[in-house]
Amino acid sequence: MIRRSSSKGHRWSALLLIIPFIALLWLPFYNRTDPSFLGIPFFYWYQMLWIIITAILTLIVYFLGA
Repeated sequence: MIRRSSSKGHRWSALLLIIPFIALLWLPFYNRTDPSFLGIPFFYWYQMLWIIITAILTLIVYFLGA
């Protein structure tokens, strides 16, 4: 018996991957140095934070698609 997954639910979960794209695409939002975190300017730690957030969102999409 062939089991089909819900493609509609998969599409909605895949839209979560657009969030980091939009957050990092708008450069004027994070093109500044303040507030700094542990001496690291906002420009850098904001991007590093989005690496972690993107990894978590990718994990969520992976498990929702499985």
